[in-house]
This record gives sequence, structure tokens and C-alpha cells, in this order.
Amino acid sequence: MSQAKEMARIAYDALEAKKGIDIRMIDISQVSVIADYFIIATGSSNNQVGALVEHVEEQMHKNGFSMKQREGGGNSPWVLLDYADIIVHVFEKESRSFYNLEHIWHDGTEVSRDEL
Repeated sequence: MSQAKEMARIAYDALEAKKGIDIRMIDISQVSVIADYFIIATGSSNNQVGALVEHVEEQMHKNGFSMKQREGGGNSPWVLLDYADIIVHVFEKESRSFYNLEHIWHDGTEVSRDEL
């Protein structure tokens, strides 16, 4: 398994464990150099967004992966966690609809957890 796939699997499982809503993974490796995968999830509240982000950070650290950059936090409706090979986006529902990353990155390929 490639490192990017392992990272995507860990992030996905962390989001799923904390009841992330509508978790999607998009393989952008063929359309961009910024990362191999986007992992996108929704939290039902600010508190859940925070819990999702915290759990992803914990699991990634536990598995030896260092975050390169974090954008957002506190009461932010969108938090981005950049791990170089993957980028995790956690939104509140309204922000996810507004930014609609799935549409923006429609040239990428959506992948399921089982495909990793």
C-alpha cells in the first residue's frame, strides 16, 4: 500500500469513528501536484467539527504522520489539515455546500474506503 493510500485510510477511519457525515475521498493525483487525495467530511456542529479534526490529528500522529499545515480552528466552519500526500477538509454543513469542493475537483476520481 502506498503511503498516500495508508494516510487516506487512517484519516477516513478517524472521521468515520467520530461519526463524520458524508465522508468522501477524491484521488486528485492525476489532476494536481498539491496532494494525492482530498478527504472531505461534514460535522453537525462546531463541536463535532472540532472532535473530528482532533481525532484525525491524533490518529495520524499515532501512525507517524506529521501535519504540514493547519488552516482554521476554534469556531471556524472549515478546517483544513495538510499532510502533504493528503489534505483533509472538515466542514460544517452550510460551508460544505457553499464551497462544494466535490464539484470544483470533479476532474479527480472519487474512491471508496474499500479501494484503498
